[in-house]
Amino acid sequence: QVQVVESGGGSVQAGDSLSLRCAVTGRTLDNYSMGWFRQAPGKEREFVAAISRMDGATNYSDSVKGRFAISRGNARNTVNLQMNNLKPEDTAVYYCAASGWTAAHLLVFRANYIYWGQGTQVTVSS
Repeated sequence: QVQVVESGGGSVQAGDSLSLRCAVTGRTLDNYSMGWFRQAPGKEREFVAAISRMDGATNYSDSVKGRFAISRGNARNTVNLQMNNLKPEDTAVYYCAASGWTAAHLLVFRANYIYWGQGTQVTVSS
């Protein structure tokens, strides 16, 4: 059974940085592309960033491009999301997810993900 677990959320001030971590158990991470999504209160869950299992290609939403960075972690079966220059509009529950797709442009779609974590809260105050 594959499990996806996020950690690293918290409360910060605008302009601060935060690093989220995603750990996958049950299968090797090499089998999956990984993505981060977020959901703010009253809003749909939206794509944030993804990294392809095939070539390591990354994809970002326009709202976080240049501020966030997704990468494979040093620890096996982990993926990180480094978030810099955080803004109040980044406040949301952040979800990590695993996908069998490899093309980075397809990783923006929630439907292309198989396994999801429970989410971690990120709160950015002004």
